[in-house]
Amino acid sequence: MSAAHEHPHPPQAPIPGDAGSQALAEALSSSFVIVKIALVGLVAVILGAGFFTVGPQERAVILRFGRPLGEGQKMLLTAGLHWSLPYPIDEVIRIPISEQQKVVSTAGWYFTTPEWEAAGTEPPPGPSLNPAMDGYVITADRNIIHVRATVRYHIDDPLRAIFNFAAGTNQEFNLNGISNAVRSVANNAIIATAARFDVDDILIHDMAGFQHAVDQHVRALAERENLGVAVDQCTVESIAPRQLKEAFANVSTALQYHEKLINTALSETNRILSEASGRAAAITNVAESARNRYVADVRSQSAAFKQLLDSPEYKRNPGLYEEMKLAEAMAQILTNVQDKIFLPQPAAGAASELRLQLNREPPAEKSGGNQ
Repeated sequence: MSAAHEHPHPPQAPIPGDAGSQALAEALSSSFVIVKIALVGLVAVILGAGFFTVGPQERAVILRFGRPLGEGQKMLLTAGLHWSLPYPIDEVIRIPISEQQKVVSTAGWYFTTPEWEAAGTEPPPGPSLNPAMDGYVITADRNIIHVRATVRYHIDDPLRAIFNFAAGTNQEFNLNGISNAVRSVANNAIIATAARFDVDDILIHDMAGFQHAVDQHVRALAERENLGVAVDQCTVESIAPRQLKEAFANVSTALQYHEKLINTALSETNRILSEASGRAAAITNVAESARNRYVADVRSQSAAFKQLLDSPEYKRNPGLYEEMKLAEAMAQILTNVQDKIFLPQPAAGAASELRLQLNREPPAEKSGGNQ
């Protein structure tokens, strides 16, 4: 027994099945490490892919399973770097806020193509309007014309625009919905406004007033429908139907000639009135000057006569003073008179008799013998 304890047991030979298990365990351990590294890398890629940038002319909203993150204005992401979970968990909707968009109305215009528009040509008018292709509006005096409005706008309220119009694919905001809504607003505005104007006002007399009315109607409808856009400009183009272009041109020419005649008549009226006013003013000035001169002369004579009446000589003997002044006046009056006849004052108020020989006898010719 003691000898057995002195010698240890000999090593046992390895079992063939244990080596395969160990190799499998080592392989699985290596695979788990690779999977962990791959998972970590995948998570890093996913997390890194979630970063996105909002431009300075954009706003963005993150939808998580279709519901926006945040409330009110806090759900709007401003310019800068942001992060979201990958699609389809999160969806990023971008909204251009300062980029100007343009739409053209279609309800009141005839069919055309961009090529014809660029070349400045019109399609053949045909014998009459084709309702399937030619749009038109009806005026207040029941005429038919073509009207087209071009509206330029930008998104003013991104939140309102987002929830009124659905997002498109590729995480980009769908502008077609807003464009169609603004186009509908423009179509309604030109139809409703044209019904309040006569055709002559739209085409000739009040084109600016009609355009202003359409512009105001477009803005009011966009605000009422909560489109979330601000209208920057609205221009209106109005023309007569192509089938009646010559007739409308003749009417326009007649109206222009009518206006010309009225303007000529008004100009002549103003000229005549101006000349008459000038002559009347000249006559009035002459009469005023004569009146002032006569009044001054009468006042001067009145003052001189009053001075005579107030003189001491007149007061002492008015009769003698009158005779003296009469004699002085008669002397001046009769200075250059050839014949002077004096009638004495008859006594006792008797009547005076004056006999004049108006045709004098010519002097007798002297005979030659008397020379």
